[in-house]
Amino acid sequence: MSLNQTSSQIAEDPTSTKTAQCTVMCMYQAHIGGYWRTVTALWTKNMMNHSLNIFVDSVDSDQRQNCKIDLKPWHFWGKKSYKTFEVDGLQIDVYWDLRSARFSGSPEPCSDFYVALVCDEEVVLLIGDLKKKVYKRTKSRPGEANAILFFKKEHVFGKKSFTTRAKFDKHRKDYEIVVESSTLGPKDPEMWISIDGIVLIHVRNLQWKFRGNQTVLVNKQPIEVLWDVHAWLFLSPGSSHGLFIFKPGQPSPENDKEENSQDGSEGSDNSSVSKYYSTYGSPKTSQCCLFLYAWKIE
Repeated sequence: MSLNQTSSQIAEDPTSTKTAQCTVMCMYQAHIGGYWRTVTALWTKNMMNHSLNIFVDSVDSDQRQNCKIDLKPWHFWGKKSYKTFEVDGLQIDVYWDLRSARFSGSPEPCSDFYVALVCDEEVVLLIGDLKKKVYKRTKSRPGEANAILFFKKEHVFGKKSFTTRAKFDKHRKDYEIVVESSTLGPKDPEMWISIDGIVLIHVRNLQWKFRGNQTVLVNKQPIEVLWDVHAWLFLSPGSSHGLFIFKPGQPSPENDKEENSQDGSEGSDNSSVSKYYSTYGSPKTSQCCLFLYAWKIE
């Protein structure tokens, strides 16, 4: 499944505030059992529940297997545990430790946690920042191919301000993204989009510019930002959402050349290419596209 196909399928979201809950969906490409597979981590939270669902795609069919982890506050015993499930005959062990996890208003922790997928004594996907604890607990080695986060979608709720985090490039840190707006009152509606505390986009007269796009530079990397906040201005509160898309620009030719040389596509035939860089289902990008759904509540 390509990034464009994935984005188009997920961009249309039927959620409304009647059924909505805070959700964060992260999609990774992980090398499992000789193939690149899509692994989806879905964090959800509402008044009653807090959970993580992990889905792993099959390469033999359109099906995918999943593992659910309940993170309810009264289930402290379940915040460090493991589960096992199978995909295409492969045993996948899921280990997690969220006892000390820190949250910043999102269902997804921001630090002091780990969720790890292990297959054939390899850590094929590691989410979180406690790497040393993962390898010590699982007694497994790092995977020969690093998993790649390529798509993130988040639903957030607020009155004037919406905050999320994003890693646009696997080599860089998480960035804090804040969308602020002023749509009520005697003044013309305005909107500000800042990354790591720096306002990069300021839209005045939002009633005329409720849809638009602009390219900004973040640590010398071009990021295309697209927005559609028609619902904020012309629909009843909570009936729909504003949509923001953050799409990294194309990597430089030097990076392309370096990646091509790593995947064995130059100077070798197919028979000599390592299975970890096989062309079948291999990831096309190391950059992450963010879809932010911002629901205004009054």
